[in-house]
Amino acid sequence: MSSDVDQLIVELWPGRKVRVEPLHGGITNANFLVDLGDERVVLRISGENTELLGIDRRHETAAHHLASSIGIAPEVLTNSETKSWMVTRFVAGRPIPPSELASEPMLGEFVKTLRRLHRAGSIGMEFNPFSVIRSYHEIAVTRDVVEPFDYPAASSVLDRISAVRAFAPTAFCHNDLLNGNLLYDGEIRILDWEYAGMGDAFFDLANFSLNHELPAASDEILLKHYFGNCGASLVAVLALMKMISALRETMWGVVQLAVSKLDVDFAAYCQERGERYRALLDAMDFEETLHRASQLTN
Repeated sequence: MSSDVDQLIVELWPGRKVRVEPLHGGITNANFLVDLGDERVVLRISGENTELLGIDRRHETAAHHLASSIGIAPEVLTNSETKSWMVTRFVAGRPIPPSELASEPMLGEFVKTLRRLHRAGSIGMEFNPFSVIRSYHEIAVTRDVVEPFDYPAASSVLDRISAVRAFAPTAFCHNDLLNGNLLYDGEIRILDWEYAGMGDAFFDLANFSLNHELPAASDEILLKHYFGNCGASLVAVLALMKMISALRETMWGVVQLAVSKLDVDFAAYCQERGERYRALLDAMDFEETLHRASQLTN
C-alpha cells in the first residue's frame, strides 16, 4: 500500500489495530478490505480524473444511500466526497457466475432485484447514454485520442436509435451491471454506484444482458420476467440498447486512454468493446429492428 493509503487508514481508525488487504478486480478505483476485529468494511479510494468519466461523487453518495435503503447496496458508513473515499459494510457474499445468472432461478431473482431498484425513488442525477457517449467523444477530441473504430458511422447509428427510443429518465438505474458488481448472500446485492442515476430501464436490461453474454433464449426470459411478455418490439428495443451499451463501454475506454495512469491495456479494451458493438450491428437487420422498436408504445 502507498503511504497515502496508510495515512488515511490511521485517520479513519486512530489507535485501532486493523488488518488491510487489497481487493482486486476494479480498473478505476482502489479497494481495500479492512478487518477491524469486530467487523469488516471496504475502503474505496477513487482514481484520478474520474469526473471526466461522468462521475459525480455527491450524486454517487445519494444513489448508494437510496439503493442501501432498500437492501440492494451495502450500507455507506462514512465518506468524503471532496477527498473521494468511501467506507461501506463488507458483503460476505459469493460471486455469481454469468452462466448461473443466464438461467433460472437466478435470472428471475436478478430481475426482481432490478425491478425493486427501478422503483426505489429518485435522485437529482440523470444518466443519458446518448449524451454520455457524445461527451466521451468530445473529451477524446480535446485530448487528441482517436477512437479505434468509425465514430462518425457510430454517431449516425446513435441518432437513428435515439429517434425511435428517445431518452426518458423514468427509472432509478445502476447503469454499470458488470458481473463483478453483483454478489449473492441469499439475495442479490449490487456494488459500485458511480454511474447510477435516473434513466431508461432498458439500458440496465441491455447492459446486464451484454455484460453476461445472454443468449437469445435468456433475453426472452429476461423480458418476460420484467414486462410479462417478450413481444417483437421489446426484443427490438433491447437489441438496440445493447448496441448503445457496447458503444458506451467502448467510449469509456477511449476516455481512459486519454486520462488514466493505471497499468491497464485500455487500447485492447476499446478494441474488444468496439468489435462487440460492430458484431451486434452486423448480426441484425438494423432497419427492421428500428421499425419494430418504434412500435413500442410505453
